[in-house]
Amino acid sequence: MTTRSFTGPRGTLVLLLGLLVPAVAGAQLFDFDNAPIHTSLPIDQTVGGVTAHFTATGTGFSIQPANTMGFTPAGFGGLCIYPNSVFAADLQVSFSVPLIAFAILYAPQELGCDDSAIMRVTAYRDGVKMGTATTTAPAPGTWPAGTLSYSDVAGFNEVVIHYDQRPACTDYGPIFMADNMNVTVSTASVPPIGPGPPWIVAPNPFDASTWVRLDLDRPQRLTVAIHDAAGRRVRALASGERMEAGARAIEWDGRDDAGAEMGGGVYFCRVTSEEGTRTTAVILRR
Repeated sequence: MTTRSFTGPRGTLVLLLGLLVPAVAGAQLFDFDNAPIHTSLPIDQTVGGVTAHFTATGTGFSIQPANTMGFTPAGFGGLCIYPNSVFAADLQVSFSVPLIAFAILYAPQELGCDDSAIMRVTAYRDGVKMGTATTTAPAPGTWPAGTLSYSDVAGFNEVVIHYDQRPACTDYGPIFMADNMNVTVSTASVPPIGPGPPWIVAPNPFDASTWVRLDLDRPQRLTVAIHDAAGRRVRALASGERMEAGARAIEWDGRDDAGAEMGGGVYFCRVTSEEGTRTTAVILRR
């Protein structure tokens, strides 16, 4: 990682850390078919630049064929995450980058039930609880399949999947299988892609102010603007101004061109240089 110091607006000393971060974006599918078979958690899996670290409580889970018991739940295939015993265990997953959406296919142990267990996912960001969601399989029966999901534009990097409540038929263990985990990476955590000089927006998300931090290899004119979710420009931070080569920083204080505070939500920072235009998402918290 490279570290560069420079003086930003208002004489603020800023450290520019590691501009060249591995680029990951969009939805990624973890199907576990390349996971080490018959191996108990913990394991790591990497897909599309996202690394997921899987652990568990209790007797835990392992990687097994989806048809281990002679049948395959709907939507399952190949290898999957399989319970190691008939005793309850939480599945815990941490991620190398922040996410804005998570979903995983699951099947609880039920044999011909008229209803199904309630499953819960709880999301955290750096150990702070962000939120939780519950679901139940839409078509009860024998090992019925359902999708447990959670989304939050503020971002999260850890989830806990928990068997929350048994169905009315309670003859079976509070256990579940899991497969086909889909995650969507927060674009706010990814350096912009496209032509132009390397730059990032940090901190992101932010509360009071954030900085557009650029690394210019030559002098050039730049236009830097903030747009709302509808595409309207709400703040011009630089309008075709010539900037010298080197590290540069431009502050956005979360206000529009008239000086009014913007509401919390997702905005887009657009940088236009002589080489092209690049855009990245910025999350303002209020």
